[in-house]
Amino acid sequence: MSEFLLHICCIGGIYAIIALALNLQAGYAGLLNFGHIAFVGIGAYAIGIGSQFDLPLLVVIPAGILCALLVSILMALLGRQLSADYWGIATLALAEIIRIAVMNAGGLTGGAQGIGGLSAPWSSDGQATDALIFAALIFIVLILCTLASVRLADSRFGRALRLMREQPQLAMCMGYALPWLKCRALMCSALMCSLAGMLLAWYTAYVSPDYLLSSETFLIWSMVMIGGLGNIRGVLLGVALVEVLYNFIPFARDYLQIGSDLTGALRLGLTGLAMLLCLLTRPGGLLPEKMRVLS
Repeated sequence: MSEFLLHICCIGGIYAIIALALNLQAGYAGLLNFGHIAFVGIGAYAIGIGSQFDLPLLVVIPAGILCALLVSILMALLGRQLSADYWGIATLALAEIIRIAVMNAGGLTGGAQGIGGLSAPWSSDGQATDALIFAALIFIVLILCTLASVRLADSRFGRALRLMREQPQLAMCMGYALPWLKCRALMCSALMCSLAGMLLAWYTAYVSPDYLLSSETFLIWSMVMIGGLGNIRGVLLGVALVEVLYNFIPFARDYLQIGSDLTGALRLGLTGLAMLLCLLTRPGGLLPEKMRVLS
């Protein structure tokens, strides 16, 4: 039982990093990025490809982060000519293009089968020890990302992002370059997501195109919206609630005697229902963002 709880904490910690990264875009800057999961997949595949070719981590990790940053810049360039709604669709299309490219580059990415047999540099023969090391590392990265999000929210950059979200015309009048603000927000988010993707690849010892499915982006959006856009504590609460819901389904499956093929659909359906109920009753999330009022 303790191993199962530790596994939930590790997966929940990785998703919390991804959700915090999405909150930088959607919560602070108001960006509708529906291709958010692409950054995670890039980080995960960096580890997988590096393992295939026995590349050193000093090359693999910076290369993965750099690729994620380049994709974030490309997304920002798409937003220069598109409105918010159309830009969100464009990011979804870009993430799908990356997934299809990964599936068809079999010699490099393993194609639809993915890349297995990945091992973290600190792996040993003891599974319990490795699990504790993973949990500690994920917790440390999560704490660092949380502190970075808090600092960013209180910084001039964070205030500029919220001003762009609420009053873009006023932000332009105050001298802010909106495309550059969006690009910086995307780059910060891509950095966090690529690190989360690397942790996910090491933890699961596997990477596949399933990591780039649009349903994963829906899951992250659900966590952020249920918890509360723009509120770091709300985002972490949303991650915890959705993870509890996701891991409760297998027990309910045995109790209700439903097939395993329905488990994935039931998970997405209940997550969507939870998000719908939250939007109807608490549109700002369980812990909505507290807006500052000038007196």
